[in-house]
Amino acid sequence: MWKDIRDREAGKLRPNSFANRVKSDRTSSLQLSNHKDIVSPHRGSVNSLQVDLTEGRYLLSGASDASAAVFDIQRATHSEGLIAKHQCIFAVDKQHEHGHKYAISSAIWYPVDTGLFVTGSFDHHINVWDTNTTQVVVNFKLPGKVYRTAMSSLATSHMLIAAGTEDVQVRLCDISSGAFSHTLSGHRDGVMSVEWSASSEWVLITGGCDGAIRFWDIRRAGCFRVLDQSQSQLGRRPPISGWTANKLSTSKSLLASQGPNMKSRIPHKKLGNGNATKPSSTGKLPAKGSTRQRLHPGLLSGQDRSVSHYGAVTGLKVTGDGMYLLSAGSDSRLKLWDVESGCNTLVNFETMRLQTNKPLQLATSQDSSLVFAPCMATVKAFDMWTGKTSLTLSGHYEGVNCCWYNFPDQFCNVPQELYTGGNDRQILVWSPSRNSTELDWESTADKDNWSD
Repeated sequence: MWKDIRDREAGKLRPNSFANRVKSDRTSSLQLSNHKDIVSPHRGSVNSLQVDLTEGRYLLSGASDASAAVFDIQRATHSEGLIAKHQCIFAVDKQHEHGHKYAISSAIWYPVDTGLFVTGSFDHHINVWDTNTTQVVVNFKLPGKVYRTAMSSLATSHMLIAAGTEDVQVRLCDISSGAFSHTLSGHRDGVMSVEWSASSEWVLITGGCDGAIRFWDIRRAGCFRVLDQSQSQLGRRPPISGWTANKLSTSKSLLASQGPNMKSRIPHKKLGNGNATKPSSTGKLPAKGSTRQRLHPGLLSGQDRSVSHYGAVTGLKVTGDGMYLLSAGSDSRLKLWDVESGCNTLVNFETMRLQTNKPLQLATSQDSSLVFAPCMATVKAFDMWTGKTSLTLSGHYEGVNCCWYNFPDQFCNVPQELYTGGNDRQILVWSPSRNSTELDWESTADKDNWSD
């Protein structure tokens, strides 16, 4: 740490690089917090966790006893010795007049405001709650159990909730109108995971029990991509700046070689008898072929039988830069995909054992160098590019269902924390060790020798 500080003062280390090193050191030293405790009110397994995206202060949880709770993770309710206890600010359960009747599988915040939160349940309902009054303001009735819900943090043109259910269709619920705005058809079995793109408010990613991961542009019919595990590329793509420069230089050299008077030639389509057809004046070939060739590309992709996992896709997570997608499956495999090319990067994540009968909530560190995956009663942190296990966090007595990594903007004042929920009804807090969050002035070489 001190070497990095001296390099930073000398100008050898850039501010962003210094900040990333500090964050990486703190993430790699995560351990069960000995100064913060979340007092769980749930009487069933914790299935979903999320800290609000606006203040980074309020933790929302959903559990299988049909209850949802909100905690203030910055202000403790009371203290017991050195441990700060955080009890829920409020909770809604079966006793509420509009509460869910069966397990809550998903609980998310409205992305731009803590005044609303959304819960999805096995009772076939999605409820939108007013945080201040704890009343349901919008309710959606779906045709099956709700596995996952998601809202885009980039959206400025819509207020859509993407819902993955045991039905084969993905439904988009519009909060502003209180009705379904879209129905996305393509999966051949239930949809256990949904995730919005981190680079476009119109792109939705879904993972189904049929083993397929589909990309949808909600402005068009059908999905525009189905990930195939057999299509692969080794490692990460080149940096964007270098790739763009090479592409521009290549295109300029091609244009220069053609010359200013060179016209592009349109190839003639050859028929079976060896003759060629003359293209039309617009440069388009005659519209011939089967009905399959004349289908809209989105509708044609619905016939794509490609699979991403040998089993259900139980979890999806897009990296913060939107360039890569992580997926978990009931085949106990974790895979990393390049979003632009749709290829499997062939990162060989070490052997793990994942739950197969319910959705899993993955998490990534702030710089996306580590991915946190619930592995039965433990949480494992894997290096994103080598697949090796960096950390194994053991604290739950039963299977872990969900992870949420909270990284405030002012990382020097508030430490990064990992929250996990499991079948033991507990919500555990994992924070960096004190050695990585505080500089020990007494043990450094800079301590003067003349003072008492």
